[in-house]
Parts: sequence; C-alpha cells; structure tokens
Amino acid sequence: MSHKNVLYIGNDLTKKTKYNSTLAVLSLLLTKEGFSIKKSSNKSNKIHRLLDMCFSVIKFRKSTDYILIDTYSTTNFYYALITSQLARLFNIKYIPILHGGNLPYRLSKSSKLSQLIFKNSYKNVAPSHYLKNAFEKAGFSTIYIPNTLEIDLYPFKHRKTIKPKLLWVRAFKEIYNPVMAIEVLSLLKKKYANASLCMIGPFVDDTHLQAKLLVKKLQLKDSVEFTGVLLKEDWHKKSEEFDIFINTTNFDNTPVSVMEAMALGLPVVSTNVGGIPYLIQENHDGLLVAKSNPKEMAIAISHILDQRFPEISLMARKKVEKFDWNVVKYKWLEILK
Repeated sequence: MSHKNVLYIGNDLTKKTKYNSTLAVLSLLLTKEGFSIKKSSNKSNKIHRLLDMCFSVIKFRKSTDYILIDTYSTTNFYYALITSQLARLFNIKYIPILHGGNLPYRLSKSSKLSQLIFKNSYKNVAPSHYLKNAFEKAGFSTIYIPNTLEIDLYPFKHRKTIKPKLLWVRAFKEIYNPVMAIEVLSLLKKKYANASLCMIGPFVDDTHLQAKLLVKKLQLKDSVEFTGVLLKEDWHKKSEEFDIFINTTNFDNTPVSVMEAMALGLPVVSTNVGGIPYLIQENHDGLLVAKSNPKEMAIAISHILDQRFPEISLMARKKVEKFDWNVVKYKWLEILK
C-alpha cells in the first residue's frame, strides 16, 4: 500500500484533558498501518480551535489525500460544516466520522446544512448501526465501522463473586445524567449497606456540583468517590476494585467506556438509549433500563448481585473482541485505499 496523507480534524486535547479521544486512538492506529497523519486541533478555546482547523485544511490542502472529521451534534457540528466545505473548495475527499447519540435530531433540525456535509462527503462512517440506520433513513449513504479497541490491552477479570461496588466513567455533563448514579446508589443502600460508587471523569458542567450536593444530602459521603479525570490505563487499573459498571446517559451512540468495561469483565447496566441497544443485547451481554429511572437500574443491579446472569460478562467480552483493531482495520484500509 502506498503511503497516504490524512488530516484528522477533531478535538486533539488528550495531553490537556487526559481523555483518550477517538482522534487520539484512531490516528495512532492508522499511523501504525503506514499512514501519515496530521491532527487539528489542540486549541482549548473553541474559536481558536475552529480557526486552527480551517488553517490546517488550507495549509495541507496540496499534500492531503483524505480529511477525517469527527462530527458531533452540538457546537462541534459547525466545525464539521465549515471544514467540510473548505475541503470541497479544495477538492479534497473528506470523511465525517459520526459521533453523538443526538445526531439524528441534528439531521432533522439542520437538514440543509446536513445535506451540505453528508451528501458531498467521500464516505460517511458510523461507529454504530444506530447512526448508520438513522443516516441512511435520511438519505445519506453510510458505512459502519465500529469504534475499536486493542483487545490485548484489556485484561479480562473474571469476577466469581459480585459485590455492590459500582463504577461510572463519563464526563460530568447533563446529557450523561451523573446525578442518576447517586440516586441508584441511595436505593441500593437500602438493601446492601456496603454498596459503594466510584465516579471517574472530567467536570464539564455543574452536574458534578449537583452530584456532590446530593451525596451530602443523602449522607453518602463515605460511599462515593470522585476521582476527576484519569488516564485510560489508570481507570482500567482502578476498575479492578469494582464489580458492576453503570451507564446513566440520556443520549448516546456507542460509548467507548462501555465497550472497555465489557472488555475488562465488568457486567454493564445501562440506560436503553440511542445506540446502546445496538451494542448490548438485553439479558445476554448486559442489562438495559429506561433512562432517568434509578429504581429500575437499582433492580437490574440487584439481579446481577443475585447471580441471575452468571455468564453476562463472558458474553460481553466475546462481543467486544469483534471490535479489536486487527478485525476493524480492514474496513478503514478499504476506504483509505
């Protein structure tokens, strides 16, 4: 394969946030396959980031074969809009990589802008069948390439006994409903006095304050740990202390943190939203509950604690092994010929 030059547009903030983004993971893996990857942008300020992205498209326009664009449904949607139209101006093939469980809403809300981006792209890549189906229903041809893991980096811990020790890994952001995790713990404490919760992730909005206030109100201080953001390797190590992974989000696509939990051997209880039911098969490799329903999640956790689903973590590990880079990479190699 001849070496191809790729410009990857997205939030390259791993060094500042300690958060391993899709951009950080995929660009490293593609580099190992012989691609020359340039990334933009690592600017924290959103305006500066957009300007840097645009400048990168202009600067590397003659040497770039493909532009990958991480595409989200909120403010970052406009990064994709502007950089994709610059790519069109310079006749560069661009590939939106679709993220964010609320993108189907964006398609209907901004249909004309969506047409500009997704009708004129070289390919549209969806990491979940949920988004692939939504985009194809809207008339945009889309390829499914799942988020990927290097499965050998995820030691599977087989938990012979399950304790009420909960792990939550996500940004403290309203759409991920971190407060629900506290409510679930409070309900569990009525049946399991030793129940505990660890919450790992960056503080993005004031939901972390809401969560801490609720901990104080419910007198759960000795049962809840807030670590802030941790490097991936650190939270993986931390996960060995816990037995059940909970995902409380209101909107979602295919969260890598859930895939990682499945790889590590943590049984997963998640809200049944967005792309989650495309990732987790109910009662087979995880449990699904209604969003914003802490009571239902607490009951599902009790089922796991009662050993009603003894094979659930083994089935989950088998599923995510299909997302290993050595399997997924051929789909990328096919479109980045």
